[in-house]
Amino acid sequence: MGRTNKLAWFVFAFLAIGVGLYPMAYFFVAGKFGLLYSKSDALLANTLWNIGFYGHITFGGLALLTGWSQFSKKLRNKRLQLHRNLGKIYVGSVVISGICAVGIGFFATGGWVSASGFVLLGLIWLYTTLSAYAAIRRKDMALHQGMMIYSYAACFAAVTLRIWLPLLQFTFGEFLIAYKIVAWLCWVPNMVFAFFWVKKEVWY
Repeated sequence: MGRTNKLAWFVFAFLAIGVGLYPMAYFFVAGKFGLLYSKSDALLANTLWNIGFYGHITFGGLALLTGWSQFSKKLRNKRLQLHRNLGKIYVGSVVISGICAVGIGFFATGGWVSASGFVLLGLIWLYTTLSAYAAIRRKDMALHQGMMIYSYAACFAAVTLRIWLPLLQFTFGEFLIAYKIVAWLCWVPNMVFAFFWVKKEVWY
């Protein structure tokens, strides 16, 4: 692995771990925190929405924390059983977080523009992850690897959202406009990147 690739790998892992741990803050900070500021008091009082929200961020964070290591060729070659166990944790986390994401996505701040972006992201995340799991069960390694790239590209939207959102807010000077845009911008470029990665079949 060249120096540039090592740096890219370090940044990739650092961001995945950092944002993966971020949901813990919601359990320790009293009152509204982060994206909860944009939610109405009525929605925050809704038990089902809260189950969906905290289920999404908790297991989404776990997916981020376990998923990045699955792209390590060294881990796959030397610790195959660990790779498989982490993969099972990732898939299970995605299923829970993805279902929750689709559910709460309909109540996204910004109306149908934001809602459609986040709901579609959740559905793509679930589809690609379950397809990757089904492929490895059939021992179709090529399809498994390709779908896992797409799956983690969707998962990594949690990272890119937190990069794009403050930049968009600064640009437009308004949260609502920024949030409507980031509902799509946080994942569409990720999937485009994944498409070219799958096409080239680049693995570290």
